[in-house]
Amino acid sequence: MTEAGKAMRLGAVVLTMGNRPEELRALLESVAKQDGEPIEVVVVGNGAPLPELPDGVRKVELPENLGIPGGRNVGIEAFGPSGAEVDALLFLDDDGLLPSSDTAELVREAFEADPKLGIISFRIADPDTGVTQRRHVPRLRASDPMRSSKVTTFLGGANAVRTKVLAEVGGLPDEFFYAHEETDLAWRALDAGWGIEYRADMVLHHPTTAPSRHAVYHRMVARNRVWLARRNLPALLVPVYLGVWLLLTLARRPSMPALRAWLGGFKEGWTTPAGARRPMRWRTVWRLTRLGRPPVI
Repeated sequence: MTEAGKAMRLGAVVLTMGNRPEELRALLESVAKQDGEPIEVVVVGNGAPLPELPDGVRKVELPENLGIPGGRNVGIEAFGPSGAEVDALLFLDDDGLLPSSDTAELVREAFEADPKLGIISFRIADPDTGVTQRRHVPRLRASDPMRSSKVTTFLGGANAVRTKVLAEVGGLPDEFFYAHEETDLAWRALDAGWGIEYRADMVLHHPTTAPSRHAVYHRMVARNRVWLARRNLPALLVPVYLGVWLLLTLARRPSMPALRAWLGGFKEGWTTPAGARRPMRWRTVWRLTRLGRPPVI
């Protein structure tokens, strides 16, 4: 229960390019079927017109694609400044689906049980096989996706965020467009004393797909990795963190086009504004280390 003795108010933000109307409709139906108090939903058309939506769903059509963090931030503000109309927001991919009707109640229980829990990362599972890919488990030790744990980052399209976190540390970094925006928010939340948990019992069904590997992907991943470090890490750790990632990238032996795009993004990350610099405290570095992911890898 909240301080007023009422059930925690939940909202949901769904970002779409308008090209998955059937999947979007199924997702919204699964949200509407959740146990407990109804969830207010906003669907943001990110530079695309929205298909017909169920009654009661809030709609925002953006004239241009603002990227994933920019679009989701618009969805947050649709619930008032920093989402203040609700106590927590679910961020859900438009081609995902909540297979269980108790997910929202599990979210409420988790947040109510721990006042310092700020972010919950759901488990993503293939709807046909039930398999969770290693890359969808937000920790280094990802071999057992059925194990819930405290983590240092979260999955962008399958999570719940307490709106007090957004009010305290801000939303996602608009300028990232996509890639690493969740880690930027996660590090700021952890530095402010909030906790993040990966919960295997909170499931979003999502078809298994291979991550995109086009040139723009490689460029943004590299650029945003540099921005992430420049914005958030103590100065001493910036070259260590980025040096490790450079070596790991080379060890994976990418193709020459991919490597050129990655190196171009790496250079861009150093030569373009990264946004406000708010280096985390050393006690946060130690906290990340104790959680199994020191901010040098």
